[in-house]
Amino acid sequence: MTPQELKNSILQLAIQGKLVEQRAEEGTAAELVEKILAAKNAKGAKGNLTRSRGARGEKATSALSASPREAIPDDEKPFDIPESWEWVRLGEVSCLISDGTHKTPSYVEEGVPFLSVKDISSGALDFSNTRYISYEEHLSLSVRGRPEKGDILVCRIGTLGKAVKINIDKEFSIFVSLGLIKLINKALADYIVLTINSGYGFSWIQRVKVGGGTHTFKINLEDLRQMPIPLPPLAEQKRIVAKIEELLPLIDRYEKAWSKLEDFNKRFPVDMQKSLLQMAIQGKLVEQRPEEGTGEELYRQIQSEKQRLIKSGKIKKEKPLPEITPDEIPFDIPESWKWVRHNALFEIVGGSQPPKSKFRDTPQEGYVRLYQIRDYGERPVPVYVPTKMVSKFTQKGDILLARYGGSLGKIFWAENGAYNVAMAKVVRLYEGNMVDNKYLYYYYLAPLYQTLIKGNTRSAQAGFNKEDLNYLLFPLPPLAEQKRIVAKLEELLPLCERLK
Repeated sequence: MTPQELKNSILQLAIQGKLVEQRAEEGTAAELVEKILAAKNAKGAKGNLTRSRGARGEKATSALSASPREAIPDDEKPFDIPESWEWVRLGEVSCLISDGTHKTPSYVEEGVPFLSVKDISSGALDFSNTRYISYEEHLSLSVRGRPEKGDILVCRIGTLGKAVKINIDKEFSIFVSLGLIKLINKALADYIVLTINSGYGFSWIQRVKVGGGTHTFKINLEDLRQMPIPLPPLAEQKRIVAKIEELLPLIDRYEKAWSKLEDFNKRFPVDMQKSLLQMAIQGKLVEQRPEEGTGEELYRQIQSEKQRLIKSGKIKKEKPLPEITPDEIPFDIPESWKWVRHNALFEIVGGSQPPKSKFRDTPQEGYVRLYQIRDYGERPVPVYVPTKMVSKFTQKGDILLARYGGSLGKIFWAENGAYNVAMAKVVRLYEGNMVDNKYLYYYYLAPLYQTLIKGNTRSAQAGFNKEDLNYLLFPLPPLAEQKRIVAKLEELLPLCERLK
């Protein structure tokens, strides 16, 4: 159960009379409502009725009335409540349900705070980012209803339903997006707030809201007045609120623990994947077998093949790089393995990119399929360009490395077809396939490559060049062991994906 689901569940128990016990000595809600209506009628008789109208004639509704109560239909009662409770409409226990001004006021540098939805959406009054109006304009706007301590503010336009009790003595005005609820008995405010903020309150608001499409959702004042409230006796309300306040710190602690667990669950598959890849290139994923030879023997075979390709003119001879020093070695590898530099094992090539004006989304005669690792990383999207516009292609089994910008570190294995090598470097195996290209691919996915390449780049934009790759270290196992490592990874990595 998520923290929000837990909180919703507790609030729901509270407004259904299941959070605290009922006590006969505390009376009944019917008796409480009778006293509220008597006070309400007394105020009405004294002429304290306040009315005003908003945009399009919507009433800022005064709830003072001497009319008899109408029973709330059963189909508006979503759940059962204790016998000592009473279903009432919010307007019945309120003397005013209004909203703020419907016109944008004239703002000033200093003056009376002017609140809108954003200033209560956190669940409390927040004056840290409010705008101000003059005191004179505040007095004019207060004709609709002046917010006072013990009143309730509710979000009625845009962000719907969040209710907050005003718990300070401070002059301020409100915008039309906020509803103002003045209760006959302000002692009910805490309970009414938690009812509006409950799952029941949210569901009710979703049912009565109007708008949508090009119009912002809102709650009409008259609908707010008609909201059914499951009302307990006043003493029980206070015990419910006290119990909620006792539980909230526990919910907060639960939320922190939940967040840590959620973060762990999100990171675990990724961390497990990284660990498996790192174990693979450290020689810890499968056992070593003497009969499979050594990395040193494989290295000599590769060098022999490389010299043959140089002599035949298929590849160019490159300047030899310095020997690997102990300080460069990032971790220990098995004795049968060998640390080597990239330029000793692989051919590293680049490419060009046709202008995007030549791209097509579908294949056509004379066009070739390309992929842009720069934009799409491990799952590139195909485009088609005229064959004559592309000077170089990768070959089947090549590995593309995005070399700068936001794509730095992205890798793509060219398993099939022709691929655009723009903004990337291509690592190509020499003839003879004495390094398993899937093992090489997994090496680039491992934390070692990601750390080295990102840590040694000139900047995110400058990225790396061919020389940087030439110097890069590579842990070389015997070929047979490479294949066993690949087989083990392809057995285990899908499990990490399923965990995600």
